[in-house]
Amino acid sequence: MQTRTKWHIDQLSSPAGHPVFVLRFDGDIAATSKADFEGCYQSLPKESSKLILLDFSKVSYINSSGITLVIQLLMEAYHHAQKVCAFGLSPHFTKVFTVAGITKYAELFHTQAEAIAAF
Repeated sequence: MQTRTKWHIDQLSSPAGHPVFVLRFDGDIAATSKADFEGCYQSLPKESSKLILLDFSKVSYINSSGITLVIQLLMEAYHHAQKVCAFGLSPHFTKVFTVAGITKYAELFHTQAEAIAAF
């Protein structure tokens, strides 16, 4: 049974003082997550959200449709010249993201601190 994807956004600062928006997901990411997943990204202020972190530390399941949602978000971010990093993935999903080519558009990190340091 898949759980609904919950989300919220936190705003932090990079070591250089630039705003960093952290999209924190909770639950499963699947086809049923489309509205929630897209809504989270669309709620970002496009002018000031040039640095984005995706927090997957509370995501328990991502299926192939969920991977597609992540790729779509990354493609949109790429077109808006936004830099995206992700953290909190299990070793299994780190491997899946790498095989799926997600690492071409987003660096993967273990922790939030490591990801923020990349900015």
